[in-house]
Amino acid sequence: MTQPTPNAPGAPGGPTGASVPVPAAAAGGPISHAIFRLARLHRMYAGQLLRRVGLHPGQELVMMHLWELGPQRQTDLIRLLDSDAATMTRTVQRLEQAGFVRRRPSPTDRRASLVEPTAASQALRIEVEQAWSRLEDLVTAGLSTDEQAAALHTLERLEQNLAHAAGDPTCPDGGC
Repeated sequence: MTQPTPNAPGAPGGPTGASVPVPAAAAGGPISHAIFRLARLHRMYAGQLLRRVGLHPGQELVMMHLWELGPQRQTDLIRLLDSDAATMTRTVQRLEQAGFVRRRPSPTDRRASLVEPTAASQALRIEVEQAWSRLEDLVTAGLSTDEQAAALHTLERLEQNLAHAAGDPTCPDGGC
């Protein structure tokens, strides 16, 4: 049996539309279920906005770090984005095929190559920044400045809780 979630403004079934059913098995984790739903919708809208500029979700994060930090080893990008090697390899290859990055040998490590943004990616930067601003506007619509600050604080706290649990050796399987 499922239980309806609280109706969110703008959500189907909410004040303007239908709620997403919460499976009974998830009743013990309503916040976790809400985070899952929010993350799914956020990624969907990000994907729609990024497709317009020729990117897939996650690729813009790689580009943001390259624009900010300059050329990086792929291993550094993996660490920065908490990714895995296979995913980062595919992401860099796709960005390279699109002409947004290039790889060149590292001048200090013959085994490594550096990933760097191309000149073509600089025009993309403005479009990515605009997409992220639009996404932020969608997410925070109707929230006051104080509510936005409180939401950010709460999300950061939730992230810290999970990061702590993931890094605590006394937590079985990384969870406490």
